[in-house]
Amino acid sequence: MSLIDSHCHLQHFEGDERERVLDAARAAGVTGFLVPAVRLDQGDDLLAFCHAHDDVWCALGVHPHDAATWQDGDEARLAELLRDPKVVAVGECGLDFFYDHAPREIQEHCLRAQWRVAIAANLPVVVHNRESDEAMLAMVREPEFAALGGDFHSFAGHAEMHRELLARGFYFGFSGMVTFNKADNIRALLAATPLDRILVETDSPFLAPVPYRGKPNQPAWVAAVARRVATERGMQYDDLCTGTADNFVRLFARAQ
Repeated sequence: MSLIDSHCHLQHFEGDERERVLDAARAAGVTGFLVPAVRLDQGDDLLAFCHAHDDVWCALGVHPHDAATWQDGDEARLAELLRDPKVVAVGECGLDFFYDHAPREIQEHCLRAQWRVAIAANLPVVVHNRESDEAMLAMVREPEFAALGGDFHSFAGHAEMHRELLARGFYFGFSGMVTFNKADNIRALLAATPLDRILVETDSPFLAPVPYRGKPNQPAWVAAVARRVATERGMQYDDLCTGTADNFVRLFARAQ
């Protein structure tokens, strides 16, 4: 059995704590970790961390909250970083119209730039989408992004968007939200997602699953997410873990 946390922000844990949460996750049966950047200036630190651990990979990119940090020349800088084999995707990139920490037109400009780099590098993307379903769909439909693939992490979009993204070949990350009492919409999306498109994640240190609500999330608790996903789908836990790990390796092909 393999169990992979497909989205955990280990850069939020500092020094020895980062190693402690990794060790705790391994003790809980977690065999792999994908750490998405939120700014390009995290790239060197994340790469050094990944190279120190055989079971850790990263995605490099700029989160929509930090889209205003994107500058001319960052396309070349990102493309250079992507040459490292420990980088398996571009991200975390996307749109967030809930917080609007960056103007929406800047978010869209930053996202298009990153998607172009991902396509040129033949890498998938890790996408953040919050309260931006229609704008995101409009971008996905743009002809230059027809070849785009990747993971919509902690997905909570509407059912029509989910169907279109499925048809376009995207994968979906399910986080601790699947355990929340009022998250029937997330469980409905899970039920509508084929097994071969499901990933499990923590989004650590955010979105801690039941029974850990209110605490800083950690990668070990992806096991609680996976158990709930398995229960919702009427599957054995080990089979769910193996299936989602296979999906991870298929999507993030460098993670071998």
